[in-house]
Formats: sequence, C-alpha cells, structure tokens
Amino acid sequence: MIFDPFGDFATEGHLRNFEKEKDLAIVKRAENASFTTGLDEAFASLAKAKTLSYDDVLKTHGILFGAVYPWAGQDRTQTAPKLTIKKGPVIFANAPEIRAAVEFALRKGQDKDYMKARSGEIMGYLAYGHPFLDGNGRTIMTAHSVLAQRAGFSIDWSATTKNSYLDALTKEIENPSKGHLDGYLTPFMRDPIAYEQLATAIVQAPGLDGSVQDAALDEVLGNADEPAVKAQYEAMLTKRKRT
Repeated sequence: MIFDPFGDFATEGHLRNFEKEKDLAIVKRAENASFTTGLDEAFASLAKAKTLSYDDVLKTHGILFGAVYPWAGQDRTQTAPKLTIKKGPVIFANAPEIRAAVEFALRKGQDKDYMKARSGEIMGYLAYGHPFLDGNGRTIMTAHSVLAQRAGFSIDWSATTKNSYLDALTKEIENPSKGHLDGYLTPFMRDPIAYEQLATAIVQAPGLDGSVQDAALDEVLGNADEPAVKAQYEAMLTKRKRT
C-alpha cells in the first residue's frame, strides 16, 4: 500500500523525500538514520524551552527528519489541509483541530502532578493530533520524554512491547481519558534519568528501527468535505466526546 497524500508518488517518491526514493525500505532506513542522529540536537533544543509549545513540537520534527523530507517541521495544515487521515481503525484530528489537541496535551503535560498521574492520556492527545505526514510517533515520544523528565519520572521504553503499546494507544485515542494508556505505561515508570540519557532511552523503544515490517503507513480516508468522510469523522468525534 502506498500513502500518497500529495498525489505525486510516481515523480517525487514516498512523501516527496529529497532523493525521490520510491522503495519504502530505503526511505525507512533514511528516516531512522535522520532520527537517531538528530535526537541529541532535538533534546538540546527542547532543553532551552522553559515551557514546551506547539512550535517546539514542529521544530523537533524538523530536526529529526529534516535530512529526509523538505516539509519536515510543517504540520498537516500546510502539507495536507483538506485530507482526513487514518491508520488502521484510528481516525486522527483533521487539520483545523491538530494544534488544539497537541496544545491541550502540552498544557496538561506541564502540570507535574497531572503528568505523573496521566502520562498515557497526554500521549494519547499528542497521538490523536498527529501533526505530520510521517514521524509522528518518534516526535511525540521525544516531547513526551521531556515532559516526563520534568515531572520527575521516565518511561522505560525498552521494557514495553510494540503491539501491546499500540493496542493501548489505539484504545486511548478512540476513548480518551479512560486510563487505557495510563494503565499500560504505569508499570514502566521509573525514576528520572539524566537528560543526556533520554536519546539512548528512546532508541531502545521497540518498533523504531525503521524496518519495513514495522512501518504501518497512514491512509488517506478522503477529502474532509466529502459527505461519507465527514460522517465517519463526526462519528469519531461523537465517540470521543462521550467518554
């Protein structure tokens, strides 16, 4: 399956990468190299921010994936403003709602007591916002690690399992604030590690090595104005609001 929101895969490759590469395995290896080599710079940049903002999330993505994509650091309001995006059963926030979802997570996540009690909920809102066409999980995990460290704990990502985490995350996005992801992450909460160790901790998380078998791609559900797409999106919003 090809994720082609720009509609120009044949000429520009996967998501308009700089090399116009079409082979997903090659692109994913390039993403992983850009991500792992950019983590130290990303954390150094976040360390300078007294209060993490939406712009800091955009900047983090730009640092982590700027070697692969010319649009790195631009959210979907710029890259795919009219499309509704999904992955598996999850429909993500449409472009106009992205910033609000992420800013809610950042605001609550910088309340130390709230972050300690509901770190999974915070991750869920960051994931629901899904600002970028690719690299969302790695970007929000980077920001989440900083929020956790500032709140006085760290997540031992190396002890988590990909499928169990993604299952809990899916439930959290579909039914927020019910403790689905809080319950999963709580056993992996540890004393805070040194800021300089955050990059090493993240790369130990399962499923971030860029292998094709771990590369579950987004899908374009359709134009957000299409009646059928709009109906599915509104049904998702109604379900989230009932929680």
